[in-house]
Amino acid sequence: MRKRKSRKFSFRQDPYFFNGKPSRKVTRPLQPSQRIDLLHPARSDLYHWLLAISWPKFLLLISVFYLGINILFACAYLTTGNGIANAQPGSFKDAFFFSIQTLSTVGYGSMYPETLYAQLLVTWEVWVGLLLVAILTGLMFARFSRPTARVLFSQVAVVCPFNGVPTLMFRAANRRQNQILEAQVRVSLVRDEVTSEGYHLRRFYDLNLLRSQTPIFGLSWQVMHPIDQTSPLYGESRESLQRVEGEIWVALTGLDETFSQTIHARHSYSSGEISWNMRFVDIFSRSQRGHYQIDISRLDEVVALDSQRTQ
Repeated sequence: MRKRKSRKFSFRQDPYFFNGKPSRKVTRPLQPSQRIDLLHPARSDLYHWLLAISWPKFLLLISVFYLGINILFACAYLTTGNGIANAQPGSFKDAFFFSIQTLSTVGYGSMYPETLYAQLLVTWEVWVGLLLVAILTGLMFARFSRPTARVLFSQVAVVCPFNGVPTLMFRAANRRQNQILEAQVRVSLVRDEVTSEGYHLRRFYDLNLLRSQTPIFGLSWQVMHPIDQTSPLYGESRESLQRVEGEIWVALTGLDETFSQTIHARHSYSSGEISWNMRFVDIFSRSQRGHYQIDISRLDEVVALDSQRTQ
């Protein structure tokens, strides 16, 4: 069996700089329950919906809308008869490409309006084109300038002893070659409960962390929650969490030093993604030149507690 070559990322003078681009994507982002609303998001909040949809959907929507506008105006130009000079009467192709030239204000000059009705249509289409260019330019700029986080979370969380106390742990890493300043992380337990009156509720419990913030988040961060008598996870097991559909929700915020704007990252761990009596392998090492190294490809690797510690 061929041994997989580890991809190691080193930082030299700056201990929070790493040289490399991890390729693994976040596999399980936090997914809240779906809403049942009266209106589609495109109707209730069109601007936010256009910013939130994926780039392929956005570009496809803009392309369809662009073609649809030109088809509508091409059909309108067909009703002008001989209103467009140098265009074949009844030719949809000539009317369509004349609409494209008019909407984009290119105006090659080979085709131009001759009648008053055609000139009114051209005036209306030029106004629509200028309006669409302004709107689409704003949307494109808003999508490109929106700050995003590229934080990598471990695919699993573990529960293992730390200083004699059972502790919930998971790891996060910054995939960008910059630093996240004043990073803060909040962790919550979400589970189903039934009140004494018989009401079914989805309850949230905040989990206290050994370290909930860091001044600089550049490489990795191992988040730890001690499961003591004050912890909502005290006395829980994999089976008990599965019965109440327990999940661990993670929310990380910080200031991106490149954009000087606040960024957010979210993740969640279901009960099946929490490994009990396991621990993470060490991903830090030191090179022959004395530089610290971090192996992002081993971010998810865990071993049993009785296994020998490996580097």
